Amino acid sequence: MASYILEVTTTDQNFDENAYLLANPDVADAVKKRTLKSGRSHYDVFGKNENRRIRLSPSIITEAKRKKLEKIKPLLRSDMPYIETPINYDFLSKELRSQFNIVDTDAVSSHGYDAYAMALIKKSEGGLVLDCGAGKRPVYFDHVVNFEIVDYETTDVRGVGEVLPFIDGAFDAVLSLSVLEHVKDPFICAREISRVLKPGGSLMCCVPFLQPFHGYPHHYYNMTSQGLANLFTDYLAIDKTTVYESVLPIWSLTWILSSWAAGLQGKTRENFLQLKIADLVSSADKYLNMPFVKELSMEKNLELASATVLFAHKR
Repeated sequence: MASYILEVTTTDQNFDENAYLLANPDVADAVKKRTLKSGRSHYDVFGKNENRRIRLSPSIITEAKRKKLEKIKPLLRSDMPYIETPINYDFLSKELRSQFNIVDTDAVSSHGYDAYAMALIKKSEGGLVLDCGAGKRPVYFDHVVNFEIVDYETTDVRGVGEVLPFIDGAFDAVLSLSVLEHVKDPFICAREISRVLKPGGSLMCCVPFLQPFHGYPHHYYNMTSQGLANLFTDYLAIDKTTVYESVLPIWSLTWILSSWAAGLQGKTRENFLQLKIADLVSSADKYLNMPFVKELSMEKNLELASATVLFAHKR
């Protein structure tokens, strides 16, 4: 199993402005808006302590990508039009964009694989793994097909999850990690993922339950463990649903509280941060007129809502 590292921890010795901004889109956005002077100024004050990374040249993977694309080509569907480029096969047609509400975005999805995903990748190194919604990969694997709607340098095939451009039974394993909440129709996507798995193939699928809104660029659905299993039960044998370290409830709790605090200002924010857990576990109606509740913007309320309410009318 060959792999190619595209991101490394930034040091004083290897710092490069462009490489730092490529690896840190939040910093790049702040520099663009002129709320930060430069990537270097961010690194000196914050990035060094945060172990921020730099993005290396994509030329590192040129030959590996060429060989992988050759291996992928026989697995592509013959009934779908696509554009072949030196770096990917592009199935993202105007029709698919319109049908599944795909829009261009500056948001960057980038994450490494945890130990469970790596175990599945290593187990399947004699075949091919589909990463369905791979994001911008910090490490490029020669047997993992990076499928995306965004034209990252690590993207091997572009398209939509609801119409996967691969033949039946093409892959030994499929990864779908924090993706199905962002697709317009997760039921069709689950059917497609199941279709392209070989008999005996393995799936690892992670979807949020109690997480705030986070659009890349859209965020349609969160799911219970029962809801996630329900997507696949007609097609696959469900081995288990579980919760492990990187998705324990504490991640949701800290995310919600830190985002809530970020939505407050001045004395209200200070008072909110001084509250104890015991101050927050009464009946919710006790807090409805408190400043830390009333002063949240509608944008924050939609991000952190206990539920959202739709009103509509029939044309």
